[in-house]
Amino acid sequence: MIGSPRSPRPSGGVRVRRSVLGVLAGVAALLATGVTATPASAAPDPGAVAPSARERALAFWTPQRMREATPLDVLSVDRSDVRTSAPRRGKATVVAPSAPASAVGPLAFPQGGGPWSGGGAVAGTAGRVFFTYQGRTASCSGNAVSSANKSTVLTAGHCVKLEGAWHTNWVFVPGYHDGQRPYGTWTAAKTLSTPQWTASEDINYDIGAAVVAPLDGKKLTDVVGGQGLAFNTGYNKAMYSFGFPAAAPYDGEKFVYCSGTTFRDFLLSGDHGLTCDMTGGASGGPWFTQFDEATGTGLQSSVNSFKYNFLPNAMYGPYFGADAQNLYQNAQSS
Repeated sequence: MIGSPRSPRPSGGVRVRRSVLGVLAGVAALLATGVTATPASAAPDPGAVAPSARERALAFWTPQRMREATPLDVLSVDRSDVRTSAPRRGKATVVAPSAPASAVGPLAFPQGGGPWSGGGAVAGTAGRVFFTYQGRTASCSGNAVSSANKSTVLTAGHCVKLEGAWHTNWVFVPGYHDGQRPYGTWTAAKTLSTPQWTASEDINYDIGAAVVAPLDGKKLTDVVGGQGLAFNTGYNKAMYSFGFPAAAPYDGEKFVYCSGTTFRDFLLSGDHGLTCDMTGGASGGPWFTQFDEATGTGLQSSVNSFKYNFLPNAMYGPYFGADAQNLYQNAQSS
């Protein structure tokens, strides 16, 4: 995964090192879909976060804590002898975006990791995710999607749960840039992930979701809009990836994108691959098919998940199949 909390070091993070099974387990958690979960301190409903906990989270995330949050480091994978379950596929399905169109200028394609200067809808739907993990403040990325409850955020599985523990103080800051929170800070009322990530942190299912509580009486996508989604779209697609990388050479303050034609991972996973140099903190950022630079809208079809340590310029994101679709349905109906 592109992010696990790290100990301080000059280069900006400590690479997570575990047994291969542990590494893959960690990556898979990113994709857990269809099962709801919350920290032990949450409300009796296993998927809910108590209002008092949401209030504490909102107060907890001061500007200073956000600046000091450490990105989840890139989870490195260096062996190909571990079995993972193949992503389940189904009928191709599309959910239309609800984000308003707004003009942006043409940008480079392909792009291996550069600042997104176009603006458009994606600059408001995407944002940074902050949470507490094993007593440390940490960051990922996420994206607001069109949903029945108007409150659904998609991210990576490891950005809601990692190494058996669900993150606490979970908040989403859409449109974050340079320390600014133009649309406010939205607290999670519920976090979810796929069954495969929840049970064994299977690398193919590193997908997570959060249902955020209303802010000032308004629902998330009524404020920032929601991107569309596409499931079971196949491989080898022209795609755009976005995130807020915070490990060197990035600092988490800028919105960054990669673009190009994806390829299917031929080593450990059934994931999409894309040439991209984003680092820790970008985990959970959205990948889009049919992305329109003229409006900043597209169909979310994956999330930033992990890298192989021997392929530092390639990012991988899970295939959005049947289990990703189930996770989305569970989230939007909550």
